[in-house]
Formats: sequence, C-alpha cells, structure tokens
Amino acid sequence: QVQLVESGGGLVQAGGSLRLSCAASGRHFSSYVMGWFRQAPGKGREFVAAINGKGDSTDYADSMKGRFTISRDNAKNTVYLQMNSLKAEDTAVYYCAARRGRTITTKADYDYWGQGTQVTVSS
Repeated sequence: QVQLVESGGGLVQAGGSLRLSCAASGRHFSSYVMGWFRQAPGKGREFVAAINGKGDSTDYADSMKGRFTISRDNAKNTVYLQMNSLKAEDTAVYYCAARRGRTITTKADYDYWGQGTQVTVSS
C-alpha cells in the first residue's frame, strides 16, 4: 500500500512559478513510476508528466514541455513538479499518482492517487 500526500499548491500570478511535492509512504518507492495529473473545473483528468523509478526517463504533455519539470528523490520518497511560466489555463487540482512497474504511461491507470493540491493562476 502506498499513500501519497501532495503539497505546494497555492495562488500565483500568471508568469510565476510553483513547486509541487508529493511525499510517498510505504516501501520500494523506486519501483514505482510516478505521475502528475490535473483536473480543471468541468473537465476530465489530464496527464501532466511522469517519471520512471530511476528518474532517468520522463514524459510530458505537449502543453507542459519546456515549462514543467518532473523529478524525484528516492532517498526522500518524494516526487516534485516544478512549474514555471504559469498560465491561467494551468489552474486545476493537481494529483500525484504511483504505478507499479517500469513503463511510463500517460493514461490514468495508476494504482495509487493522492488527494490533490489546488493550483490557481491569476491573469
């Protein structure tokens, strides 16, 4: 069983930055692919970024490439999402997710989910 707790959300002006963190409990954190998803009001859950267990392979949604960076610290059981050049359309609840195995996927078929952290970008 893995429990995920996100933090770092908040209110920021357009063009600003935020760093989200996701702390995982449980064992064998490095054996999980970690992903970030988001859900804006009235919309479905959207893939943001993912990283493999070793941290040497990542994937991003096209609209996030060059602005967002996913990373992980396996010694701290934590995954991060650095978000720069934020736009009003980035406003959403951001979720951290964990998936057993080595394959990065953009689909929402992850095994464990956090409760989410709100990110609001004012224009």
